[in-house]
Amino acid sequence: MLVIGIVAVFVFGPDRLPDLAKQAGRFLRTARQMMDNAKADLSKELGDDFAELRDLNLRDLDPREIVRRNVIDAMESEPDSVPAGKEPLRSGEVPPFDSDAT
Repeated sequence: MLVIGIVAVFVFGPDRLPDLAKQAGRFLRTARQMMDNAKADLSKELGDDFAELRDLNLRDLDPREIVRRNVIDAMESEPDSVPAGKEPLRSGEVPPFDSDAT
């Protein structure tokens, strides 16, 4: 962010930078209002059958969030158990070898 700020000062100059920041703030506020209005219109049109869309958060659609919620949390909630036949080898034990598979 600091590098972007320094480049912006050099490109636009310190006189125009506050005005550009105000314009960017207005644009973001307008875009957020448009998204909220579209979401409200959509939920009003769809009715109560699709109430879960009202609570939809864009963060829920992030692939990292999906992996965290479905994989990592499931791994943390399960106890550390080793499936039958998958025990680790003891010291000095020779691993199984299948000559047909190699």
